[in-house]
Amino acid sequence: MAGTGLILITSTTGPQPADFADVRATNLAVVLRFVREHAPCSRADIAASTGLNKATVSSLVADLIDRRLVRETGLTENRVGRPATMLVLDGSPYAAIGVEINVDHVSAVATDLAGERLLTWRRSFAAGDSVNQGVASVGAIVRRVVNRMAKEERQVLGLAVAVPGLVDVQGTVRLAPNLGWRDADLGGDLAKALRDPGFPIQVDNDANLAALAEQRFGAHAGAADLVYLTGEIGVGAGIILDGRLRRGGLGYSGEIGHVQLDPDGPPCYCGRRGCLEAMAGIGSVLRGAPAPAEIHPAEIQIEIEEVVRLARAGDPGTLATLAAAGRSLGRGVSILANLLDPEVVVLGGHYVPLVAWLLPAVHAELGERVLAPGAGGCQVVASTLGQDAAALGGAARVLDSVDSGRLPGGLSRIS
Repeated sequence: MAGTGLILITSTTGPQPADFADVRATNLAVVLRFVREHAPCSRADIAASTGLNKATVSSLVADLIDRRLVRETGLTENRVGRPATMLVLDGSPYAAIGVEINVDHVSAVATDLAGERLLTWRRSFAAGDSVNQGVASVGAIVRRVVNRMAKEERQVLGLAVAVPGLVDVQGTVRLAPNLGWRDADLGGDLAKALRDPGFPIQVDNDANLAALAEQRFGAHAGAADLVYLTGEIGVGAGIILDGRLRRGGLGYSGEIGHVQLDPDGPPCYCGRRGCLEAMAGIGSVLRGAPAPAEIHPAEIQIEIEEVVRLARAGDPGTLATLAAAGRSLGRGVSILANLLDPEVVVLGGHYVPLVAWLLPAVHAELGERVLAPGAGGCQVVASTLGQDAAALGGAARVLDSVDSGRLPGGLSRIS
């Protein structure tokens, strides 16, 4: 119908034009990410790098300034042409909260929009408590954090909780054996305990969130292909490939701790023998040290310190135990390197103080078992984020939501 100005729609099932608000929210997120990654930067820098026209960038920046997500820092003359007004992240009215539930403690971290820690708190927790008791413990520490943020006049953007176990894509804790939990709607229960707090609550596996923390804040921040190995009672893997966290079809990826290395090896709680967790987990290291076979979670840190003391003193039994654990860990890392070809594998948790004795054996195994020359360039390093990496990763998950378009104060989009 040429000349009529009418558009003939022939199908309602094909691709439809994006909603303007959705497009604008996406563009706001693009600009916000650019400022986070390249600050201080100018409006012209943003336009040149993102492909958005200058008028659109100016409008988007004005919106972000109104939301107090971005602020101007003055002029810079160290550039070609006229001085430019530079932009940096603001985010002073906002906070992201991450919480980790472990077998003997609950830890909480709050950060600002730039990822700077506002507080780190920890309280004791007893594995084996019911889900209701766990919700009460987590709820209590979250309320304290939220109250502190309120006193600082900060709006909480969201909460993400790390759990050592299988968490499906809906956030249900399907199985957390070290906590004794099964089929727990932790996010929903927390929302009720907090009386619908007004911010989203997410739940994820602890290794997944620790991997996000490493990618955003760690020594290898920005790595597109990274694996984080927990060094707690269990051994799990958080996997980032092509810059994205990979959870698998149902959310159960990363259970490398139950890859069988030796069918005649020591028993694992899963019922099989010779799993990576049984041969290279922290429990295997402590069983080899002059300490009781069964160690209460609250005593693990003390026992790790004793292992370190003995290793530094050259105790033959301790050194042999660490070398054996390192070889088994190296076999597990070799599987990851052959299958995924990561840039870096980060050892976290209780592995960190032991890396001086674990890494030589890990590297030797990589050299022998990885098909690609030079182990495919895979590095194995210790985490620099400390014992609260998973909680920090919870905050990172919230900040990723902001980067993806869930912006406070107006337009928002859940990616």
